[in-house]
Amino acid sequence: MSQDRPSTPPFGRTVTLQQGYEMHYLEHGSGPPVVFVHGSGPGVNAYSNFFPNYREIAAAGYRSVMPDMIGFGWSSKPTGIDYTLELFVSTLGEFLEQMGIKRCVLLGNSLGGAISMKYAIDHPERVEKLVVMGPGGIESRETYFKMPGIQKMVSQFVGSGFDRQGLRGLLGLLAYDPKFVTDELVQQRWNILQTQPKDVLSRMLIPDLTPELGRIRCPLLGFWGVEDQFCPSSGQEKILRAVPESRFIMYSRCGHWAMIERAEEFNRYVIEFLKS
Repeated sequence: MSQDRPSTPPFGRTVTLQQGYEMHYLEHGSGPPVVFVHGSGPGVNAYSNFFPNYREIAAAGYRSVMPDMIGFGWSSKPTGIDYTLELFVSTLGEFLEQMGIKRCVLLGNSLGGAISMKYAIDHPERVEKLVVMGPGGIESRETYFKMPGIQKMVSQFVGSGFDRQGLRGLLGLLAYDPKFVTDELVQQRWNILQTQPKDVLSRMLIPDLTPELGRIRCPLLGFWGVEDQFCPSSGQEKILRAVPESRFIMYSRCGHWAMIERAEEFNRYVIEFLKS
């Protein structure tokens, strides 16, 4: 890792996986582990996805662990490979092994929701509970590419790329209220974006998990904003019908970031769910 790395987002520690990839993570608190799995997009990192949440959940008596997925944050960003769901799930599993986490709660937003659900499907003995926010991986590729946020993100990132103002405009689609797109958040994402190859999004392959959702056997708590421009909020019904012990909290005037836009309520509901 470069010694001239920008100061934001914060840098924590790394573990080295078998393939030689480095996974960066932040950690706070102690107790039963809650692993935060972020979404995709230009400049994404775990800190910028979960900065209003991880300390409050740690303060409630939990070990908050926030890895940057391969291709994102301060983790390795290999080129010339497909960024498949299998890659994300397998590297998350290896990360958990190296961290000594045998069983945990997974909390995932967007792509992170798909990763978390697939990990729970493949390794039910290792996931105690699931929390998902606007999860991906439950619609066809064609459906996602009709969403305005996805269209703008992919076309511009893979095409001419984002300048700082373009990045701010994209982040404005993620939140319903533009007040959440702060200068600090733009700077965090901009710093990571400078290190991010186009393969991360142009070669991302996430299947529709709908046929497998019924294999999720742990309790699931979900959140969705009805103004989500990236993952259609109608997806919550698929999960509710398939997952025996599941419930969703829907928010009006909320976009793709329920954990940021409704942080106080989100933290309270999650802590209640963890303790129930």
